[in-house]
Amino acid sequence: MSAPAPSTLAIVDAEPLPRQEEVLTEAALAFVAELHRQFTPRRNELLARRGERRAEIARTSTLDFLPETAAVRADDSWKVAPAPAALNDRRVEITGPTDRKMTVNALNSGAKVWLADFEDASAPTWENVVLGQLNLTDAYERRIDFTDPRSGKSYALKPADELATVVMRPRGWHLEERHLQLDGVSVPGALVDFGLYFFHNAQRLIDLGKGPYFYLPKTESHLEARLWNDIFVFAQDYVGIPQGTVRATVLIETITAAYEMEEILHELRDHAAGLNAGRWDYLFSIVKNFRDGGAKFVLPDRNAVTMTAPFMRAYTELLVRTCHKRGAHAIGGMAAFIPSRRDAEVNKVAFEKVKADKDREANDGFDGSWVAHPDLVPIALASFDAVLGEKPNQKDRLREDVSVAPGDLIAIDSLDASPTYDGLCNAVAVGIRYIEAWLRGLGAVAIFNLMEDAATAEISRSQIWQWINADVVFENGEHATAELARKVAAEELAAIREEIGEETFTAGKWQQAHDLLLQVSLDQDYADFLTLPAYEQLR
Repeated sequence: MSAPAPSTLAIVDAEPLPRQEEVLTEAALAFVAELHRQFTPRRNELLARRGERRAEIARTSTLDFLPETAAVRADDSWKVAPAPAALNDRRVEITGPTDRKMTVNALNSGAKVWLADFEDASAPTWENVVLGQLNLTDAYERRIDFTDPRSGKSYALKPADELATVVMRPRGWHLEERHLQLDGVSVPGALVDFGLYFFHNAQRLIDLGKGPYFYLPKTESHLEARLWNDIFVFAQDYVGIPQGTVRATVLIETITAAYEMEEILHELRDHAAGLNAGRWDYLFSIVKNFRDGGAKFVLPDRNAVTMTAPFMRAYTELLVRTCHKRGAHAIGGMAAFIPSRRDAEVNKVAFEKVKADKDREANDGFDGSWVAHPDLVPIALASFDAVLGEKPNQKDRLREDVSVAPGDLIAIDSLDASPTYDGLCNAVAVGIRYIEAWLRGLGAVAIFNLMEDAATAEISRSQIWQWINADVVFENGEHATAELARKVAAEELAAIREEIGEETFTAGKWQQAHDLLLQVSLDQDYADFLTLPAYEQLR
C-alpha cells in the first residue's frame, strides 16, 4: 500500500486577489509546504533558544564572544565564496517595499542594488505578500510599466543594464503567515516570502545574468545562519540549480549577532555575500536585551545616538574588519532623509548630514551603503566614488588597526547624553503615526522628513518602556512614568486630530494606533516584537 500523499497548504481567511494564481501555483505551494515540514521545527527550537539567551543576559548583564567557536575565529584560512559579478559593486543600495510604483522607481534609481523588502518596510497584509511577489516577477519579465491613476504620470523600466540588482528581504523568523497553513499550523512568514520568490524566480534570475540574492533580517546567532544555509542547500537541489547560486547578506541588527559575525559568515560561507550595519533595530535589540540592566544601559533620545557614538563605532568598525578578513562586503547603514519639495533649507541641512555620514562610511572601509530615496543616490554615490574610484569595492582594506573588546560593544554609558522630555514626545509622536499607517497596510512611512519603518516604532516604544522602568528623570524635572506617557499620547492624538481634520481622523486607525503603542510601551511584560500584537490587528 502506497504512503498517503503529503498534506497541501491551505489558503485561510483571504479574499482572492487579481492574478494570485500566478503566484500561488500548486507547485510553488508544494515547495513552501516542504520547506515548512523540513525546517519549521528547527526554527521553533531557535526561537525558544532566543528566550533562554535573553534570560541569561538578564541574569548577567553582559555578553562575550563565544568560547565554543574560538577556533572558527582563529582560523585565518577560510573565506566566503567570491561575489558574483552582479553583486561585486554595491556602492549604493536603495531600500523600499515591493509595491508597483516603488519597484519601477527603485530599479531605475541609479543605485547598484535594490533591497526589495517584504520585512520592516512592508506591512504583511495578504495583498502586500502576494502582489509584491507578482511585481518582482513582472519586473524580471519587463511587464511592470504602469500609470499612476492620481497624477497621470507614467512609469517604465530603463534598459536592463541600467537597473539595480535585486536583493530580496523576507520576514524575520518570529513572524507567522496566518493565511497559509499546513494541517492548521501557520507557515513562518520567512519561508513563505523566501519560498515563493525562490521557486518562481531563481532560474529566471540566472537567465538574466543575476541570481536569487537575499538579505537576512533579525538574525540573533550563527545557529540561525546555519538554518538559512541548510534551507539554501535544500532549495537549490529542489529546483535543480547549482549549489552556491544563492547569495545572502546578513543584517547585523541584533546585539547578540554582533558577537558572532565571523561565525555567521562561516556558516553561510558558500552562500555569503556580506554583512550590513543597521541602526534602529540594533539599538532596539540593545534595549530589549539589557532593559533590566540598570542605569548604565539606558539609551538617550534615539536621535542623540549617532553612528559616531563609541559603542556604535566599535560595532561598525568590527563589522568592516570582519567582512574584509573573510572576503565579504561590508554594507553601511541607512540615510533615511526624505527631501522636501517645499523647504530648500531643510534639504540643504539634511543633504550635508547625509554626505558626512556616507563620507565617514566610505573612509571607514565600507563597500557601500543604504539610502531611502532616489534623490539621495547621487550624494551617496559621490562619497563612495571619491574613495573607490574605478574599483568595485575596497575589500582589500583589512582594517587590521581595529581592535574591539567585548565590553566595547555594550558601553552604552560611554555616550554623553541623557533622555529628554522632547525625546519622549518624539517617541510617542513617531510611534503613533507609524503604527497607524502600518495598520492600514503601509510599512515605509514618511514622518517628519524621515522614511521610517517598523524598526523605528520598535526603538520608540522600547525607549518609552525602558525610561519608565528605569525611573528616568528628564531635564525639566518630570519623572518618566506611565501616567506621563499617557498624557503625552493623549496630547499627540488631539494634535493629530486638529492637524488632519475630523473626517480624515475618523477614517484612519489613530485611536487603535494610540492604544497599541501604549500597550507595548507600558505593559510590564515586555513584548518581544511590536509586530506580533500588531499583526493580530492587521486586516
